[in-house]
Amino acid sequence: MEVLKKIYSFFLDTMQTILLAASIFLVIYIFLMRPFQVSGESMFPTFKNKEYILTNLIVLRFETAHKGDVIVFKAPKDIEKDFIKRVIGEPGDTIQLKDGFVYVNGLLLDESSYLASDVRTYGGSFLQEGDQIVVPEGYCFVMGDNRMYSSDSREWGFLPKKDVIGVSFFVYWPVNTMRSVKNPYTSAK
Repeated sequence: MEVLKKIYSFFLDTMQTILLAASIFLVIYIFLMRPFQVSGESMFPTFKNKEYILTNLIVLRFETAHKGDVIVFKAPKDIEKDFIKRVIGEPGDTIQLKDGFVYVNGLLLDESSYLASDVRTYGGSFLQEGDQIVVPEGYCFVMGDNRMYSSDSREWGFLPKKDVIGVSFFVYWPVNTMRSVKNPYTSAK
């Protein structure tokens, strides 16, 4: 009988530990941070295909995404998919593409920390070369870092804030490429 009590006690302790671990995991996964896999080359060279990133889910509940943040969001044309892009314009910003460069509020956007100097940005069906657009309240304007191979706001327009899942902050897989994801416009502050 003593053996059965020990087995029962061990089983009960093990189940409690498993349930506690599962509960903690669910709280973190649902409310705090979530892993995402990069699929495709639209953010190359910042992210490579099949890298895994952690995305902060809570920060955008208290503030909006800022220029330079890398965000994960529901794809505009297929909400079953998630996209990852960089915020180029916040509400109220004027965006223009001119001579292969991005201008925000009339100033050339310095993208040297995440784009090679020979990369040019050309328009799409929503934002064409020379046009100026103003980002409306409750939206942002996003682009992939691999401009030639990115479906982004230049094609499908402004991204509603409600579709943003979170801000990516850490690459954790593969292990040899572990690194934090920094916003080039706020890290100097």
